Amino acid sequence: MALAPKRTKYRKMMKGRMNGIAYRGSTLAFGEYGLATLDPAWLDARQIEAARVAITRHIKRGGKLWIRIFPDKPLTKKPAETRMGKGKGNPEFWVAVIKPGRILFELEGVTPEVARSAFRLANSKLPVRTKFLQAEGRSAA
Repeated sequence: MALAPKRTKYRKMMKGRMNGIAYRGSTLAFGEYGLATLDPAWLDARQIEAARVAITRHIKRGGKLWIRIFPDKPLTKKPAETRMGKGKGNPEFWVAVIKPGRILFELEGVTPEVARSAFRLANSKLPVRTKFLQAEGRSAA
């Protein structure tokens, strides 16, 4: 089942802008390790799911994973070979608006090496550059 809102107030949304850095969601809140983005982007629900699957398969049912982003913005597309005009297209898929500094995933209950390699696999599924975060004051054991 793909990530998507159950219902929204409006079917279509304006494009918006992605300037600035993330203030919300930019610190570790749940786990010991985090994957933060360095670029602004729209992350598709399928990309988020692919990264999640890569992480969970690598940690092999050990540890706990939190997904800190949710795709709540509908992106519309007009059908192929359609002339200009005739209104906005229909919603095709859902994206999460990501700004630099936003934490995408958090992990706990695994070693730093396992977390780092799991996040490296997840990064290869995403269209943004990311960095590995480790909680301060926690033992690296």
